Order: sequence, then C-alpha cells, then structure tokens
Amino acid sequence: MPIPTEPIGSIPRPPELVQAIRESEQGHLAQEELDALYAGALRDTIQRFEATGSPVITDGEQTKPSFATYPIHGLRNLAPDGVSVSFVDGHTRQLPRLAAGPFSYQSRASKYLEAARRYTQKPLKQAVISSSLLSLLYPPGGIEGYSREAFLEELVREAVADIRGCLGAGAHKVQIDFTEGRLSIKLDPSRRLLQQFIDLNNLVLSHFTNEEKRRLGVHTCPGGDQDATHSADVDYASLLPSLFTLAVGNFYIQLASEKDRTRVLRLIAQHSRPDQTIFVGVTDPIDPRIETPEVVRDRILEAAEFIPLDRLGSTDDCGFAPFSDDTSTARDVAFAKIRARVAGTELAALKLG
Repeated sequence: MPIPTEPIGSIPRPPELVQAIRESEQGHLAQEELDALYAGALRDTIQRFEATGSPVITDGEQTKPSFATYPIHGLRNLAPDGVSVSFVDGHTRQLPRLAAGPFSYQSRASKYLEAARRYTQKPLKQAVISSSLLSLLYPPGGIEGYSREAFLEELVREAVADIRGCLGAGAHKVQIDFTEGRLSIKLDPSRRLLQQFIDLNNLVLSHFTNEEKRRLGVHTCPGGDQDATHSADVDYASLLPSLFTLAVGNFYIQLASEKDRTRVLRLIAQHSRPDQTIFVGVTDPIDPRIETPEVVRDRILEAAEFIPLDRLGSTDDCGFAPFSDDTSTARDVAFAKIRARVAGTELAALKLG
C-alpha cells in the first residue's frame, strides 16, 4: 500500500519576482509587469513541482502576499499596528488591526487554485488561513459600534466560504494553517487562548459534512520564517491533546526538526483518533542540508512504530517561504527536499510492504 505524501504549501519565489514585488509596493513597477512575472513564477513552480514526482502539488503560494493575510489584502478598514509576533532571531511579523466594521474577505483562496489548474491536471492542494489567526485582528479594546460578537459571526461566515470555495473548485485537500496554535501557549500558558482558537475553528468546521471533513486538514508548526521559529520552545504535550479535538480528517505535523521525535510520536499515538490521518514532517525547510531519501525513509519507519500504516503519511515540516519576501531558502533547495521526501516515502512503503 502506498504511503500518501503531500507538501505544506509555499515555495520560495524567484528572486526577480521578490524584487518586482518590492518595486511594485514602492510604485516603481506597473501592475501588468508584475502580473506577467507572477504568471511565469506560477507556471515554473508547477512544472518543477510535477518534476519532483509529488503525487499532490500546490501553486507554491507564488501570488499570495503571505499565507496569513491573503484574504484581507486591500481591506480598507485596517490599521498597521496589530498583534506582533517575535521570532527567535529577533525579527518580527506584525498583523494589521481591524479599525472599523464590517469585516469581509477581499479575496478567496479558490482563485489561486483556479489559476493553478490552468497549468496542471495533478491533484492540487490548497492552504487557507485559520479563522483563529484572523480573530487576532480584532483589538482587545473593542471597536465602537462593532462588537466582537458581530466580528466573529462575519469571520466564521467568510472562513466557511473560503474553504467551501476551494472544495467546490476541486481541491484534493484543503489545509487550514494553524501555526498560531503552538504560539498561543507561549502567549497564554493557561491555554485558555488555545481553547478559544480550537472552539472557533471547530465552529467553522461544523458547517461541513463528515465526507467533506475527510478532505480537510490542519497544519501545525512553530513557525518557519527567515530560518527562524516563534514557538519551538513550547512543549508539544501542551498542544497535541487539544489539537486532535479539531474536527478534520488530516493533520500535518512538524516533526523532522523536533529534538525528541520519539516522544512526540508517543503523544500522537496517545491523543489522535482512529479516523485521523497523520502526515508527519520528514524534511526541515529551515535546515539548509538536503535530506537524503534514506533519511526520509528512516523517519517514516520510526513513525510507523507508533502510527498505524493506514493512517500514516509524510509531509514537510512547514512551507518553505510563507511570506513573499522570505529569501532564506533557495528555490532549488526546496524542490530537492521535496524530491527526497517523495523518493524516501516510496522507499519506506517498499520496506513496510
């Protein structure tokens, strides 16, 4: 029986596209020129993804401004001074702040899926941002005339529509990015914030049938931006029991870069349910060394000691460039790691019979 293997999502953009995005933001490049570079990067990404042999591919998020803010890019009622996230190397990423109601998405993830479909017939996976991360847009002090309850109602409606649009457009899987899960424990060790996130995401998921939930998944990692993380020091034991209460059929779990993978696998075995497929991370996008297929094989064989084979898959620890300006990982390195994941997964399947 083959072992399923899937990417997380983002691929480093070509350097010329990263430079063009900067020039466009400064008003020095026409939109038509930028669009042409976007189209070229998308086409090249899909061709190179197919060449890896990956049975499931993505668009590499080449045209997303970031994995987190694509739905609200261009929303007029935002201020720049929202929640700030610190990474271990000292750099930060800052969310905008919702300054006034109402709240709505400006774009939906299905448009990226539809654009990618023009270039491939391979099964396409689409990542969407979680409602829990976007809930951080609402300021703690509230908004006059626009309650948090009203905001959350509109957020849930938009998040449901985002996922449903991807399913309707034929996504093989829809992956909900939940990197703030582990971070929430760092921000609030009582885990009340984590439970609020879990409850909000489950409210979104309650709008889908059991059959649809088998095509939905959740990705967790400690962040991965400019070769740094934001919450790798948070113990997985604080996250995983709550994580597996999310009502989806697939979990994509960063594991390759964990110091004690065996301990994490024991936690997964203890807390995951029989109807949940576990895609374990077997390549580390932050590590510049390219894993060999044999290393990937051995990591999967290790996981198979704890996770039943019919529930086991492989993935990358996280995306390779979740923000459009992240140039810390070379494009060639990302695709080499993906090729190793695919080949190593096949070796593990042969070994496991």
